[in-house]
Amino acid sequence: MQQQKRQPELVEGNLPVFVFPTELIFYADDQSTHKQVLTLYNPYEFALKFKVLCTTPNKYAVVDATGAVKPQCCVDIVIRHRDVRASYYGVIDKFRLQVSEQSQRKALGKKEIIATLLPSAKEQQQQKEEEEKRIKEHLAESVFFEQTLCQPENRTASSGPSLLTVFLGVVCVAALMLPTLGEMESLVPLYLHLSVNQKLVAAYVLDLKNSHTKFSSPTTWQK
Repeated sequence: MQQQKRQPELVEGNLPVFVFPTELIFYADDQSTHKQVLTLYNPYEFALKFKVLCTTPNKYAVVDATGAVKPQCCVDIVIRHRDVRASYYGVIDKFRLQVSEQSQRKALGKKEIIATLLPSAKEQQQQKEEEEKRIKEHLAESVFFEQTLCQPENRTASSGPSLLTVFLGVVCVAALMLPTLGEMESLVPLYLHLSVNQKLVAAYVLDLKNSHTKFSSPTTWQK
């Protein structure tokens, strides 16, 4: 029965592969980044075999490029960049992680991981901060520009309260009309009796809604 349940999953090339991270970044000036770790997860109820392939295997050393991972376990795959040179800066390499069932040769699933060598972690961080600063400045300008466009010479705001506000008000009014806990002479079922604190919350919300409605009433704006 167990074999029949997982047969639909064992279609060649369709099995999802769970690996983290999905991108490796090596920095030439930081030797601690020359060694990266990929973690392969096996959430399935059967063991998996794995194989690591690479588009440029001469640039990397993969510890345990083949192996197995037990059901509902994970394994770490160590990848070292062994050819750090300026001519490789910015070049995108790819690793492919293939998995298969232990009793079969066909690849049940695969996952590609991007690997890039960059010159400096500090330069990368500075570029990232500058890019974020430019984006924030652009967003600030865009928001200000759109606000000026939205200023008409004559505008009548006629939008009433939203359906959610009306519904919330009805619920609060109904809650205030329900009996309070301790009232014995009532035809309302006991589970609908509310405590004093619950009624205070309903009254508070209703008061906030009414205040919002006053400030949101139709108003004519003149330039």
